[in-house]
Amino acid sequence: MTTRILISGASVAGPAAAYWLNRYGFATTVVERASTLRGGGYAVDFRGPTHLTVLERMGILDELNGLDTGGSPMSFIDESGRESFNLPAEFAGGDLEVLRADLSAVLHEHTKHRTEYIFGDSIASLEDSGDDVRVTFENGAPRTFDLVIGADGLRSNVRRLTFGSRPDVVSFLGYYVAGWDVPNDIGVGTTALMCNVPGKLASVAADHRTPSRASTLFAFAAQQLEDHRLGTEAQKQVLRTTFADMGWHVPALLDGLDTTPELYFDSISRVDIETWSRGRVALLGDAAHGATLGGMGTGSAIVGAYILAGELADAGGDHHRAFVQYEEKFRRYATRCQDGGRRAGQFLAPSSPFRLRMRNRLMRTGFVKNMLLKASASRTDGITLDDYPARHPKPVDAS
Repeated sequence: MTTRILISGASVAGPAAAYWLNRYGFATTVVERASTLRGGGYAVDFRGPTHLTVLERMGILDELNGLDTGGSPMSFIDESGRESFNLPAEFAGGDLEVLRADLSAVLHEHTKHRTEYIFGDSIASLEDSGDDVRVTFENGAPRTFDLVIGADGLRSNVRRLTFGSRPDVVSFLGYYVAGWDVPNDIGVGTTALMCNVPGKLASVAADHRTPSRASTLFAFAAQQLEDHRLGTEAQKQVLRTTFADMGWHVPALLDGLDTTPELYFDSISRVDIETWSRGRVALLGDAAHGATLGGMGTGSAIVGAYILAGELADAGGDHHRAFVQYEEKFRRYATRCQDGGRRAGQFLAPSSPFRLRMRNRLMRTGFVKNMLLKASASRTDGITLDDYPARHPKPVDAS
């Protein structure tokens, strides 16, 4: 009997897992709360041979290379527009940078013919009987699956239903980040202009495909908001209030909040949980080891999906064995990548005048720039990828 696997989340980790599970003969269903694939123009990157090897084994590396943005150089400036230092495109873009929406579309295209996708729904409850998992949905009829994978983000619904509501799992790192699109009325190019004052960053860069549009990135130090799920209008007000006294082009960028169809707003946080599985339920991607920024979460999600599916194939669907092997082989790597997120906010928006001056001074030296680039690349190495596709060239029939 074919093993039936429900995956929660249709962003990156979920469809990547579905791709490999399909290849090994498992039956996959992906449920996604959003009504369609999520859009959003911000970019994600892949770095080093580990990331690129998995993409190549998936058969999508050439396709993604055709969608490569080329990365965006960054120019850090003060409110007068004077440059403090700059960074090359590979600092943020790695070896390959694509828009998240493009990556999501590619993964969906490569899985939609063998994976059942359910949009506009979410898991309401999970009951693990030991023999299977009975799942109820917010909208659809109850169903039974053999395994469930939570690939549903930093504040995973599957993690909450499986492990309970634990405030210690998600750690707030002292910053918030936001982004929205605006008309490119100021004529900025694809070099991102990153304007700093202590504790705040406001940046903008032209869209790679539509230069008449531009994307913003705002970051700011703050105490944790009482409710991270503020409504969109409340989030906009937080941004207007926080950046009200900032000069440069910030007032015009804030005016774009009035008409933007989509606003990204979140805390910079990370996930730490002692185990990634319980019974027949496992966590993947940000649900297991997320970091909002700087944690190389997209690359880690792709690698984690590859290992989790490969271990299930190696184990013939025996989740007890597969989940243990998945975590033993992957946790140290994922945590090392994730650790970069602890410094992301402080790098983007140093919290005091002294820290801002010191960052600028250090980043003007070529030695420090090169050191950071090397450190970033080295975090994605240091793991041996088993050649699961070679061991399972044809689908397995797992029970």
